[in-house]
Amino acid sequence: MKRSPWRYLWKSEDIRKKLLITFFLLVIYRLAANIPVPGINQAVLTQLSTMSGPGGNLVSLLDLLSGGTISSFSILAMGVYPYITAQIILQLLMPIIPALERRFKDNPREGQKWMEKWTVILTIPMALLSAVGQVNIFASLVNQPVSNVLSGYGGANLLGTITPLATMVAGTMFGIWLGQLISEYGIPNQGLSLIIFAGIVARMPSHLGSILADQYNWWWMLLIVIAILLLTIFAIVFVQQGRRNVPVLFPGRRVGNRMSMPVRSNLPLMVNMAGMIPLIFAQSLLTFPAIVASYFMNVETTWVANLARGIYETFGAQNAAYSIMYFLMVVGFTFFYTDVLFQQQNYGDNLKKQGAQIPGVVRGVPTQKYLSKVQRRITLPGAVFLGFVAVLPYVLGLILPAGLRSSALLLVSSAGLLIVVGVVRDTFTIIETELKLHGYDESLIKG
Repeated sequence: MKRSPWRYLWKSEDIRKKLLITFFLLVIYRLAANIPVPGINQAVLTQLSTMSGPGGNLVSLLDLLSGGTISSFSILAMGVYPYITAQIILQLLMPIIPALERRFKDNPREGQKWMEKWTVILTIPMALLSAVGQVNIFASLVNQPVSNVLSGYGGANLLGTITPLATMVAGTMFGIWLGQLISEYGIPNQGLSLIIFAGIVARMPSHLGSILADQYNWWWMLLIVIAILLLTIFAIVFVQQGRRNVPVLFPGRRVGNRMSMPVRSNLPLMVNMAGMIPLIFAQSLLTFPAIVASYFMNVETTWVANLARGIYETFGAQNAAYSIMYFLMVVGFTFFYTDVLFQQQNYGDNLKKQGAQIPGVVRGVPTQKYLSKVQRRITLPGAVFLGFVAVLPYVLGLILPAGLRSSALLLVSSAGLLIVVGVVRDTFTIIETELKLHGYDESLIKG
C-alpha cells in the first residue's frame, strides 16, 4: 500500500525545524510591517486610505505591491520590490553587455555570486528612489506634507527628510535579509517569494470583511467570490503546469567493450516561463507616468497642469484605455522577458556539450534557433492568458452588477493571485522533494 510522504511531514526533525524557522521569520516580518515610519502624519494616511478615483487606484496598487504596508506607512512600505527590480535590471543587462554574459558562461557559480552581490548593492539606490517617489507622490495627492517633522533638501530641514527615507530603505533591506534567512535556514530558495506571499495574504481578511459587511448580499457575494477564485486558480495552475516536451536523443555510454543504446528523453519547455514578472513590469511602467504627472498638476501654467491632470487620470484609473494598455504591455513583456531568460540558458551549447541532439536538427546554433522558435510559439497562449488575468478585475466590473464591482471581489488582485498560487505550488513541490530526500518516498514506503 502506497502512502503519501506528507503524513511524515512533522516526523522529520530537519523538515519540522525548517518549517518552524520559516513561520517564525514570517511572523517577525509581519510584526515589523506594523511599525510606522517616524514622524508620519496619521491624518494624511487616513485621507489616502479613503481616497477614490485615480489617486485611490494608484494608492491601492502601491499598497498591493507592498503587501498592505502603505496604508500604515510602515518601515516596510516598499516591501522587497526594490530588490526584485534590481535583479530584473541586471538580468536584462546580461544580453546587452557581453562581458556579463561571458562571466556567467565561463564560471556560472562565480557569476551567480557576482549577481547576488551587485543585486544587493543596486537595491540601495533603487529603494532610495522608491522612497522619495512615495513620499512626494502622497504629498502631492493630498496637498500637504506626509511627515510631521520639518522636511526639505537643505539647511535645517535636511535631517527631517533623511530620517523617514533612511528608515524606509533600512526596512527594505531588513525584509530582504529575512528572506535570505528563510532561504538559508527555512524553506530553500523561497525566502523572498514567501515574504511577498505573506504580505498579499495579510490583506485577504480585510477584503473578506468588506464583503461580509454587506448584511443584505454577503452570502451570494461570497459564493460568487469563491466560484471566481476557484475557476481562476484552476486556470492559473493549468497554464503554469503546461509543458511542451521536445524529444532529445542522448548518446549511449561505453560499458567495457560494449556501447549501450542511445537514450531517448524529453526537454520540457514551459508555456509560462516568465511567471508574474511581466505583470510587475507592466504595472510599474503604467504607474510611472501617473507618478510623474502628479508633480505638475498644481503648477501655475494652465496647459501644463491640464496635460498633467489628463495623463494622471488616464494612467491612474482602471478605465478601458488603461486596461487595453495593460493587456498589451503584459503580452509584450511576456515575450520579451521569456526570450531573455531562454537565451541565457543556451540550450543549444549545453546539449552539444553533452553530445545530445534533437532528431532532425543540427547540434549547436541551429538547435538553439529551433528551440527558440518552439518556445515563442508556446509562449503565445501563456502571454495572452497572463494579459487576460491582468485585466480580469476590469472585465468582471463590466459584467457583474454595480453592487459587486468592488476591488475586494477577488480578495487579492490578479497579479497577487498569480503570486499566491505560484508560491504555494512551488513551496509544496520543494517540501515534497525534501520529504523524498529524507527517505519518505511513497513508492518505497509500504504498509
